[in-house]
Amino acid sequence: MFKRILVVAALAAVMATFLIFSQHRREPLMVSGFVEAYEIRVGSRVGGRIAGVEVNEGDRITSGTVLVRLDPFDLYRQRERAKAQYESAKAAYERVVNGSRPEEIEQGRARYDQAKAHLNELVNGPRPQEIAGARAQLAEAEAQLALAMVTFTRVNSLSKDGVASIEQLDQARATRDAARATVESRRQSLELLLIGTRIEQIQQGRAQLADTSQTLRLLVIGPRAEDIAAAKANAEAAAANLRVIEKQIDELTIRAMLPGIVEAVDLRPGDLIAQDAPALSIMDTSQMWVRAYVPESRLTFGVGDAATVTTDSFPGEKFSGTVTFIARQGEFTPNNVQTPEDRSKVVLRIKVQLTSGLDKLRPGMAADVHLPERPRR
Repeated sequence: MFKRILVVAALAAVMATFLIFSQHRREPLMVSGFVEAYEIRVGSRVGGRIAGVEVNEGDRITSGTVLVRLDPFDLYRQRERAKAQYESAKAAYERVVNGSRPEEIEQGRARYDQAKAHLNELVNGPRPQEIAGARAQLAEAEAQLALAMVTFTRVNSLSKDGVASIEQLDQARATRDAARATVESRRQSLELLLIGTRIEQIQQGRAQLADTSQTLRLLVIGPRAEDIAAAKANAEAAAANLRVIEKQIDELTIRAMLPGIVEAVDLRPGDLIAQDAPALSIMDTSQMWVRAYVPESRLTFGVGDAATVTTDSFPGEKFSGTVTFIARQGEFTPNNVQTPEDRSKVVLRIKVQLTSGLDKLRPGMAADVHLPERPRR
C-alpha cells in the first residue's frame, strides 16, 4: 500500500512539472519578411540623345560594363577649343615666369642708347661745320642766281631783236626762277641752323629717352608678382575648363559602378534623356537582406547574432545571415508579422544581412527568419 502511494505521488509530480513547463514554454522565434537589395538608378550628368544601348533587361553585369552611349554633339569641338585656350594660357604663364630674354634686354639697351644720342644731338644743336657748309651752299646758289639773271637779260634782249627764239627766252626765265627758289631755300636752312634746335624737339627727345629707359628697366627687373599670379590664374582656369569638358565627354558613356543585374531598360537609340535623369536601374546582388518585424517581448537577441533564413522558393534549404540592425524606436504591428502571438503589440524592425545564397535568392522573395532566443537578464 505504501509503495502504491509513492508511485502515485511520483506520477503526480511528473505531471505537474510537465504542465508547468508546457505553460511557460515558447515556440522557437520565427518572423517573416521579404528579401531586399539596393536598386541603383544610373544616368548621365550631361544628358543628350541615345546613340546605343549595350545591355538588355536581366543581363548580369560587372563593374565598369558599358550600359548606354550618348551622342557627343559638339563636345569634341569644345574640347579642342578648350585645349587651344589652355595651351595659350600656359604659354603666356611660362613667358611671364621666365621673364625677358637676353636678346630683348640687349635690344632695349640699344634703343636707349639711340634715344640718348638723339637727345644729345638736339641739345648741342648744329655743329660749326654744318653752319659753314650751309653758308657755302647759299653762296653757290646766289652765284647760280646771278648767272641766271645775266643769261635771262641777254636772251631777253636778243629776243626783242629777233635773234633768240621764244623757247630760249622761256628756258632762261625758268632757270632764273629756279635759282631764286634755291637761294631762298638755302637761306632758310642757314637761318634754322643759326637759330638752333627748338625747345619742343628737345622736350620730345627727353620724353623718348625716358620711355626707352623705363622699358629697359622693366626688361631687366622682370615681371611683377601680380602679373605672374594673374597669368597663373588664367592657366588654371583654362585647365579647369578643359577638365570639365573631358568629364562631360566621359559622361557620354554610362557605365555600371558595381556588379548586379539590369532591372529595367526603357531606352532605344534616338531617345533623349535629361541631364541627371535615371537612364536604367541595376539591382545590386552583392548585398541582400531580409527586413522583418519582431515583437518587443521577444527581443532577446542582439546585433551580430547569427540567424537562419528559409524560403518557399528553395524548400529544405537554409541560408545563413547576421542581424545587423535593430530599430531603436518601436512601431505598430505591420501586416507582414506572422508570429502567432503579440500581433496587437509594439514591434521592432530588424535587418538580417544574408551571408549565403546570394547567387540563388532574389529581391522580393518571401523569407522566414529563425532567430536565436536567450533568457532575458
